[in-house]
Amino acid sequence: MMSKNSARIFYLTIALAVVLLDRWTKHIVARRIGLYHHIQIIPGFFRLTHTENTGAAFSLFADSITPWKTGLLIAFSVIALIVVSVLLWKNHHAHIATGIGLALIMGGAIGNLWDRVARGRVVDFLLFYVKRYQWPVFNLADSAIVIGACLLVLEIIFVKSHHGNENPVKTPAAPIHPR
Repeated sequence: MMSKNSARIFYLTIALAVVLLDRWTKHIVARRIGLYHHIQIIPGFFRLTHTENTGAAFSLFADSITPWKTGLLIAFSVIALIVVSVLLWKNHHAHIATGIGLALIMGGAIGNLWDRVARGRVVDFLLFYVKRYQWPVFNLADSAIVIGACLLVLEIIFVKSHHGNENPVKTPAAPIHPR
């Protein structure tokens, strides 16, 4: 088991690595792939496609013309970061999957928040598709957030199911009758 400080350093290192890798990949894509151009990686399945998303994850709300959309998305991201930071700070003794999940979410949220504050939009570039069906274009930060959330969900499912057989409600002991 890690100490409080070593656990915090470990989780913050993961978050920092996600932010740095996210910033680096977005920078490379923005410099080397023209906007709305693509590089085929696996024909019929995966390509790098430079897009810029003014909406939330996976282009949610991207078509909205509301003038305060970016400010609202920034505010939501900041609130989410505060909540994740508090949970991560207090999480030193919990399962390591919780800490890693929260660290991935934190790193991804910071990566996308950085773009949104600096440019009002987020660089997306990962496109998976099969024939005419495609997943919305996303980035490394989105991937970290989804993986982190999946780790949290898996932990909730398995920890709850593992402990589900135990009776959490204490029942009074049967009275002892002398013979």
